[in-house]
Amino acid sequence: MLATPDGRYIVVRGRLWRRSNPHLREDERKRRVSELMSARRAVKDAAGDEERLRQARMRSTAAKVGLGERGPVWWSDGEPDLNRHMAKTTTYARWHGKATSDVPSQSR
Repeated sequence: MLATPDGRYIVVRGRLWRRSNPHLREDERKRRVSELMSARRAVKDAAGDEERLRQARMRSTAAKVGLGERGPVWWSDGEPDLNRHMAKTTTYARWHGKATSDVPSQSR
């Protein structure tokens, strides 16, 4: 897993995804991750039932906000949230280019 030097994001296929708040207590983090996994299962199980699907997605979003992956940023230095931006178009561009130039490409 490629993570930015400041620990705020992981990079998946060149896109930044906000990491969970590292300042959460371990018991709280575990509880919220458990709720997220439960909500994801509920999304899968709700296929065809729009109301159940809506409720499950709301649970999933709430868990992600609680983890710090969505909603207000968990850092306090005023840096903007770059969640879901392509790394190459952000202030991480130089770092990302160097970090990925050392990784051999994989054929599919």
